[in-house]
Amino acid sequence: MSEEQPTILVLGATGKTGSRVVSDLRDRGLAVRTAARSGTDVAFDWRDRDTYAPALDAVTRVYLMPPVLRTDFAPDVSSFLDTAEAAGVEHVTFLSAYGMEHAPREVASRSVELDLIGRDRLTHTVLRPAWFMQNFSESFLRPVNGAVVVPTGAGAEAFIDVEDIAAVAATTLADPAAHAGAEYGLTGPHALTFAEAAAVIGEVTGRELIHQDTDRETWVAGVLATGVPVEYGDVLRRLTETVASGDGSRPDGTVEKITGRPARTFREFARTNAAAWSGSAE
Repeated sequence: MSEEQPTILVLGATGKTGSRVVSDLRDRGLAVRTAARSGTDVAFDWRDRDTYAPALDAVTRVYLMPPVLRTDFAPDVSSFLDTAEAAGVEHVTFLSAYGMEHAPREVASRSVELDLIGRDRLTHTVLRPAWFMQNFSESFLRPVNGAVVVPTGAGAEAFIDVEDIAAVAATTLADPAAHAGAEYGLTGPHALTFAEAAAVIGEVTGRELIHQDTDRETWVAGVLATGVPVEYGDVLRRLTETVASGDGSRPDGTVEKITGRPARTFREFARTNAAAWSGSAE
């Protein structure tokens, strides 16, 4: 690795994980270049390959957040990695998904993992987080009319706080040699059913809140109706079916091993984010 001060490119720098990775890296005194379609140091668009090289200029490390709500991104990421190698990038930390090592190559994130593994001009670290706790406060698991509506049955998931994902990512980017070739499954400290998670939010907000299981196809159709691409429906089915079948993530302690501190509990997350549910859990 270069002995000079590295410049770290953070893709998706305005998103859930990217914004927190940026903050953590800067707290460590590292040089960061932020990239997204707007509002960042450089404009970056996965569908415009002409934006790749300018973003990578003089960069030595990359936080690789793939395109969201797409299932066809592997060729774009491969082209980006070709450009990264040509630009002299030394290390990539890739945000994948829990259990992706078991997916076929046809799944985009697994294709990217295998692409990285096959490259010898840069090192890599693969992060595979469980469902984000922030999905309950910032995304599709926000309570509606007193219920968290999602077709997961009585299945449990070891939800992880995005702050912990960012802390692990920043650690790998700050010292890539110590994490070269590593593949980390990232979870919270406890596996909870969605009913248990809803109950914790209810306790914190002082409102009655339940988990409402529902027909999967009806739920998927409702999500797609909000503007989510139709092809993403299969991803939603797979995610919820995995949890409902009892194969959701289980605590593994990796966050503490990498960062030196325990992963945040769901109750800690709920207390910190209580304002996010003001009026939404009624």
